[in-house]
Amino acid sequence: MTVLDSRAHTPGDSDSEVVITESGVSVAGVQDVGDGQGPEWLDKWLAEHATDVIAWRRHIHANPELSRREFATTELVASTLRSAGLRPEVLPGTGLICEIGSGEKCVALRADLDALPITEGSGLPFASGVDGVAHACGHDAHTTALLAAGLAMASAPELPGRVRLVFQPAEEVMPGGAQDVLAAGGLDGVDRIFGLHCDPQLEVGKVGTRVGAITSATDLIELRLKSPGGHTSRPHLTADLVHALGTVITGLPTLLSRRVDPRSGTVLVWGSVHAGEAPNAVPQDGTLRGTLRTADHEVWAELEPLVTSLVESLLAPTGVGYELNYRRGVPPVVNERESTRLLRAGVRAALGEQALTGTPQSSGGEDFGWYLEQLPGAFARLGVWPGHGPKRELHQSTFELDERALLTGVRVFVHTALAALS
Repeated sequence: MTVLDSRAHTPGDSDSEVVITESGVSVAGVQDVGDGQGPEWLDKWLAEHATDVIAWRRHIHANPELSRREFATTELVASTLRSAGLRPEVLPGTGLICEIGSGEKCVALRADLDALPITEGSGLPFASGVDGVAHACGHDAHTTALLAAGLAMASAPELPGRVRLVFQPAEEVMPGGAQDVLAAGGLDGVDRIFGLHCDPQLEVGKVGTRVGAITSATDLIELRLKSPGGHTSRPHLTADLVHALGTVITGLPTLLSRRVDPRSGTVLVWGSVHAGEAPNAVPQDGTLRGTLRTADHEVWAELEPLVTSLVESLLAPTGVGYELNYRRGVPPVVNERESTRLLRAGVRAALGEQALTGTPQSSGGEDFGWYLEQLPGAFARLGVWPGHGPKRELHQSTFELDERALLTGVRVFVHTALAALS
C-alpha cells in the first residue's frame, strides 16, 4: 500500500494532527474519544491505529474506482481484514462481506466502495490519481470507517452477537449494488442493518437521524423522439420534433404537479436534451433525459404508469413518434422506528447526547433503500464539515471532508452494533 502522510486533514488546516492520549485518541477539535465512554478495547484499538485509519482513507481516495470496477479497493479491504485473522467473502464481481463474533443475533453495517466519474479539483496532496474519477461523495470515508470498526470489534474480548460488515459496490449507479448484495445472499440471517453517509452540512462530531424517510425515490426517464424531418419553412408537412420536445419539457412537470399530491415532494428535472444541428431543418431524432424523484413510497409505485399516460397525451397531437424508457431507480430510505432508536443510542454512547441532531429528508437517492425493503434498519448523516469555511457539497469536484470524522464514524458504527445486539 502506498505510504501517505497520516496527519488528519482538516480543510483549511493541513497541519491538524492525530493526538494520542492515555485515555484515548482524538484529532484536534473533535469531541471524541478520550472521555471515558469506551469500551476500553475500542479506545485501545483507536489509540494504536488512528494513523492507519487516516492512511487507508487517503490511499482509497487517491485510487478511486468506478461502480462495479472496485477490484483494487475490494482487495485492499479484504487483505486488511485477513491480516487480522478474519475471513472476508468477496462477492461475485466486486464488494465483500465479513462476519465478526458469534451467536444467534446478527446486525449488518454497510459502506459503499465506488467513486464518481468526476475530475477532482480539490488540490489535496492525496487527490485522485485517476483521470476523470474521484471520491466526491465520501465513499472512501464510509469504507475506511467500516473497515476500522470491523478491525476494532475483532479485537474485542467478546461481542454480544454477530456483526456482518457489508462493503457494497456500485451505489452510484441505478438500481444500485445493494441488489447485488441481496442477490448473493449477503444479508441472509441478518436482523437489522445500519449505514452512515457523509453530510457536509453537519459539523464534525454531529450525527443526523430521523424516523421515516431520509432520502427519496429516484427514477430515470429517457424519451426518444422520431420525425420524418423536413424544412423549418414547412412544419405543416412534417412532424415538428423540437416543438414536441418542448411540449414534454414544460408540460410533463406541470401535469405531474397537478396529478400528484404536492406534499409528496415529487419533482421532475430534465438534465439532458438534444435534437438537430441546422437552424433551418426539422431534425429526425431527439432525446430527452431527466430524473423523477419523490419522497413518498406509495407515490413512487404509481409514477411509471402515470408518466407513460401523460407522455402519450402530450405527444399525440404532434404526430411525432416516440419511445419512452422509464427506469425505476431506488426506493426511498425509510428508517424504521426501533432501528432509529438503537442508532441514536449508539450515537449517544459513542459521542454523547450533544452529538445527536435532526436531519431533513433529502431528495437525493440512495440504494440503501433496497435493504430496508427486506429488513428493518436505519441510516444516518455523519457530519464532515470542520465548522468553518465553505461547505463543499457532495458530487462537487472540490468536495472535501474533515478527516476527524473518520474516528467519529468508527465509534458510531461500533456503538450502534453493540446497541442493536444488546
